[in-house]
Amino acid sequence: MSAVVEVLQGDGPIVLGQPHGGTHVPAPIMARLNANGQGLADADWHIARLYEGLLPSTTVVRANVHRYVIDANRDPSGASLYPGKNTTTLVPLTDFDGRAIWRDGQAPSADEIAGRRAAYHAPYHAAVQAALARAKDRHGIAILFDCHSIRSTIPYLFEGVLPVFNTGTDGGRTCAQVIEAAVHGVARQSGQSHVLNGRFKGGWTTRHYGRPDTGVHAIQMEIAQRAYMHEAAPWRWDGPRAAALRPHLKTMLDTLNTLALSGALTEGKD
Repeated sequence: MSAVVEVLQGDGPIVLGQPHGGTHVPAPIMARLNANGQGLADADWHIARLYEGLLPSTTVVRANVHRYVIDANRDPSGASLYPGKNTTTLVPLTDFDGRAIWRDGQAPSADEIAGRRAAYHAPYHAAVQAALARAKDRHGIAILFDCHSIRSTIPYLFEGVLPVFNTGTDGGRTCAQVIEAAVHGVARQSGQSHVLNGRFKGGWTTRHYGRPDTGVHAIQMEIAQRAYMHEAAPWRWDGPRAAALRPHLKTMLDTLNTLALSGALTEGKD
C-alpha cells in the first residue's frame, strides 16, 4: 500500500467518499486479529469498481486501510452513531455478526486507538475536507456522496433483508431537500427496493460534513451487496448484477452534478 488515503482529483462539485473499501491491514495488527477477524468480512467490497467512471468529473477520496484498523466513518470521539442499537465502534471489537475479531488480550488499548486515529482516521478526513473545500471554491457548492455497501442480511445489526438502495441524510439535515429528493427519486424509479433514512441514516462522515447552510451538502448511499456481488467469501464481483445497478448510480450522480452546476443551490447565498 502506497498511502493511507488515495485521492483521484476531478474538477466537478461532487466528492465521492469511500471510507470502507480498503483491505490493507499492517502486518503487526493482522497478527493480533483472530481467524475470524483475518477474514476481513466487513469491507465495502469492490466499492471503487462499482463507482469507477460513472462521472469522470468527481473527486474520489478512498481510505486504503480496512475498517478493523480504524473505522473512518465513526465519530473520532468514540460516540455511537446509533445509540441503543447494535453497531461497531471506532476500532471494532466485533464483526457485523457480533463475533470477536481480536485474539484474546490483543484488542487495542485507548492509547493505541488514539495513535491509529492520528495515523489513519485524521488523514482520510483531511483529504475529504480538502476535496470539499476545493469543490466549493470552484463551484460555490460541494456535494459529498458517501459510498457504502453491506451484506443484505445481518441480524445483529438490523431485522430482515436490507433494501438495495438505502439513502441517508440524517432525517434531511445533511443536504438540501432537492438533493435528497433527486437521489431517492432515482432509487424509487429503479425497480429495486429502497428506503430513505431507514436503518442507515448517514454515518459520521455525512453528519459531520453536511452543512447545507454553508453550501456543503452530504448524502450517504448504502447499497445491499447482493445487487452487485456475491455476499460470501471470497466476495466475488457479479458482472451482470453490477451492470444492471451502475446505470442507476450514474443517473444519481449525473442528476446531482446538473443540479449543482445549475446554480439553483447557490441562489441567495453570499
